[in-house]
Amino acid sequence: MYCNLLQCSHFADTAIAAEHNSELCGFVSGYRLPAQPDTLFIWQVAVAPAARGQGLASQMLQQLLRRHPDVCWLHTSITASNQASWNTFHKLARQLGAPLQTRVMFDSAQHFAGEHDTETLVCIGPLRDTAGTSHSQAEEI
Repeated sequence: MYCNLLQCSHFADTAIAAEHNSELCGFVSGYRLPAQPDTLFIWQVAVAPAARGQGLASQMLQQLLRRHPDVCWLHTSITASNQASWNTFHKLARQLGAPLQTRVMFDSAQHFAGEHDTETLVCIGPLRDTAGTSHSQAEEI
């Protein structure tokens, strides 16, 4: 909880919450990479069970990208077993018309002593076409 509160306060411009009937039903947190300010790293995506399967995660991600038209790359990390996240980010890449590439970010054995699954870095982008138009601006949902 402490980490989430820090993210909401320190990185409010790269976090978004969704409500339905005054109930929190979705949350995305992220931050710009300090050495790559054109890259938005999505740290957490959460959708309440009752709101799943309705595209809420993609809508929140699209809204964050519309807030930051200068973002050219979107990064996140996903474990192999997290099919919902894989589906969300593949869908987002298709919506943006941007390539999705992956590579190991943190290896289970090397970084977690086998106590956590390998985290795969997912890179979507570039998010601009050759004319410099932001896909996140062009594609309203």
